[in-house]
Amino acid sequence: MIVTSLKVEDHPRWDAYVKHAPDATFFHLSGWLRAIETSTPHRNHSLIAERGGQICGILPLVHTRSLLFGSALISTPFCVYGGVVADDEEAKQALLQEACTLAESLQVSYLELRHRQPQTADWPSKSVHSTFRRALDADDDANMLAMKRKQRAVVRQAIKNGHHARFDEQLDDFYRIYSTSVRNLGTPVFSRKFFAALHSEFGDSSEIVTITHEDTPVSSLMSFYFRDEVLPYYGGGLPESRGLKSMDFMYWEQMCRAVANGHRLYDFGRSKNDSGPYHYKRHWGFEPQPLCYEYYLVKADSVPNLSPNNPKYRYFINAWKKLPLAVSQRLGPYLSQHLG
Repeated sequence: MIVTSLKVEDHPRWDAYVKHAPDATFFHLSGWLRAIETSTPHRNHSLIAERGGQICGILPLVHTRSLLFGSALISTPFCVYGGVVADDEEAKQALLQEACTLAESLQVSYLELRHRQPQTADWPSKSVHSTFRRALDADDDANMLAMKRKQRAVVRQAIKNGHHARFDEQLDDFYRIYSTSVRNLGTPVFSRKFFAALHSEFGDSSEIVTITHEDTPVSSLMSFYFRDEVLPYYGGGLPESRGLKSMDFMYWEQMCRAVANGHRLYDFGRSKNDSGPYHYKRHWGFEPQPLCYEYYLVKADSVPNLSPNNPKYRYFINAWKKLPLAVSQRLGPYLSQHLG
C-alpha cells in the first residue's frame, strides 16, 4: 500500500471512490477542492491510499493561512464534514500518519479532521456542533406530522401566504439575499466567486431556488444533491421574510420536491449546540447528532476556538451587523475565506 498526494488526473477516480464508499460524504467530492483553490488563496494537499493500483482510502486536506487566525491543515474548510475515509484500519492509519507528517512539514498550528463519528481516540477533540439528518417519508403528510405542532402551524401559514418558488441559473438574487442575511447575523459573507465556482462544479447536482412574495424575492437557498440525499446548505432571507415565514415555505417546498424526485434523506446541516438554529431544526422533527472534530496539534497548545460565541469576537460581530451591505460584500470575502 502507498499513500500519495492527489493529482488532477486522479480526480475522476477519487470521485468514483467517494460515490461508493459508505462513509464518504458530499463534502469529500473533488469539486470542493477545486472550488476552494479557484476562489481562495488556500491550497490542496489531499491524500490517496492505494493498494494494488486501487484506491482504498482518501483524506481531503486544504492548507489555510491567515494573519488573523494562523495556519491550519483542515479536512475540509467551509464544509460540515470531512476527514478520513478508508476501506480498512491499515489504510486509515497510513493516511492519518501521512497527514500528521504533512502538518509537521508545513508547520501549521494544527490539523483538523471533521468527522461524523470519532476516528482518532488519542487526539484532542471538540463537539460543539450537531448535525441534523433524517429520512423523509414518501408521503408529504407524514413529513408534516413529523414536525412539532407549532412548526406545522407555521408551515401551513407560510403556504397560505402566497409564496412562489423560482429556480435560478444566475446568482444575483441569491447572493444579495444571502449576503444580507449573514451580514444581519454579524457574519462575513463568502465571495460571489466562491458560490459561482460551487454552482459550476456541481452542475445538475446543485440548485438555487429563490422564494418570491408578490413577485419580490424574499429568501433564497443553494442546495446540493448527493446519492439519495439533499443538502440545503446556504440559505438566507431578507428581514421581511421572517413575518412572511418565507424560509419555512422554502424548506418545506424543498422537502416535498425532494420526495417527488426520489431523494430520501434530508441533511439539514450543522448548528451550534443549544443555539437558535439548533432548536429550529428540532422543531422540524430532526434530532441532533453530535459532530466530532478531531485535532493533531503542531504549533498550537490547545484546540482552537473560532466560535462566534467566543467573547473576544463579540464587538466585531456587533459592529459587522451595522455595516452597509455593499461594504460587507466587499470586505466579507477577505475575512470569511479564513474562517474555514
